[in-house]
Amino acid sequence: MTASGVIDRAGLDELIAALRNGGYTTIGPTIREGAIVYNEISGTSDLPVGWTDQQAPGGYRLEHLGDGRMFGYVVGPQSWKRFLYPQRNVIWSGVVTADGWETVTPPEPPTYAFIGVRGCELAAIAVQDRVFLAAGDRAADPSYAARREGAFIVAVNCADPGANCFCTSMGTGPVAGPGHDLVLTETVTDDGVVLLAESGSARGDALLASLAAMRPAEIADRERAAETMAAAQATVPHSMDTTDIHDLLLGNLEHPHWEAVAARCLGCANCTMVCPTCFCGTVTDELELDGGGARRVRSWDSCFTLEFSYIHGGSIRQAGSARYRQWLTHKLASWFDQFGTSGCVGCGRCITWCPVGIDLTAEVAAIRASDLRPAVPVAADGTEVNL
Repeated sequence: MTASGVIDRAGLDELIAALRNGGYTTIGPTIREGAIVYNEISGTSDLPVGWTDQQAPGGYRLEHLGDGRMFGYVVGPQSWKRFLYPQRNVIWSGVVTADGWETVTPPEPPTYAFIGVRGCELAAIAVQDRVFLAAGDRAADPSYAARREGAFIVAVNCADPGANCFCTSMGTGPVAGPGHDLVLTETVTDDGVVLLAESGSARGDALLASLAAMRPAEIADRERAAETMAAAQATVPHSMDTTDIHDLLLGNLEHPHWEAVAARCLGCANCTMVCPTCFCGTVTDELELDGGGARRVRSWDSCFTLEFSYIHGGSIRQAGSARYRQWLTHKLASWFDQFGTSGCVGCGRCITWCPVGIDLTAEVAAIRASDLRPAVPVAADGTEVNL
């Protein structure tokens, strides 16, 4: 049976301390430079207690509500990807010895515990797992696999969807799906903020069993949590029609709307940098000035940069329309062909952090409204006619 119970802020402090004592590097939401960002935390005093974020297309700001909630925000510009798939990562290094080149064994990465993973973010980690972990004839990325192995995930059900969220369209929230070790539902009572904690793994069971500050969950606790999440589900403000989206986008590669989007797009790559699933990278070799060593470095890149699609003679995507089309059709269409899933989880980050507020859901809707694919003849009985 899945373990569960109720903790307050002191109980969450005990939970974080137990993870740290167990050898985990605990990462959670913090406030820095006017945004919610993920960083190492040692307790609830590091969390954005009483803060929320207001989002709009091309807009983001923090607001202090003072309600005592620790997870009252939505998502910021960072995702957990930066810990599992770092922005700059040395994938090989070596030094020159008397006998020639010698490979330097990289240090073991930390064993992470992620605190406050939203449903959309949990889905994003699952998408990255499909990209970077071994599957079929695809080998695992050793750097990602080393960071992902042993990671402990404390998910949080999202009680306050943001203005740009469309997780319900993508089936990723606001209630967190599978893949976590623990999931918390934060509610406000007359006695203050409490968290319904439910385990999703044997490790989660063991951690909950160790908490002295936890009390058994009562029917009222479960009902209050269910009501909170039902209200959240009903208030997700944004949506995207995903019906037939794979064929819709790939069947409209010459649609004039790509040019209309490009007229507004700055090509800044913000959308790919904040996206929790984008994985494009560039590998460069660096040599020490004295010639005594070298390293191979993988850094984040973007399909919005001219250099990313450079082949001998120049970039194959010179136009901004071609680069935006590549990003959107890959994420929402050809990603299915490669990995069997969508590359979008509906977190809305790309909308929020686009300087000109381009909304991918609106762009899909515009193409759907003027679909240029030829109509398929239909017989009287409703079946398609193959000509």
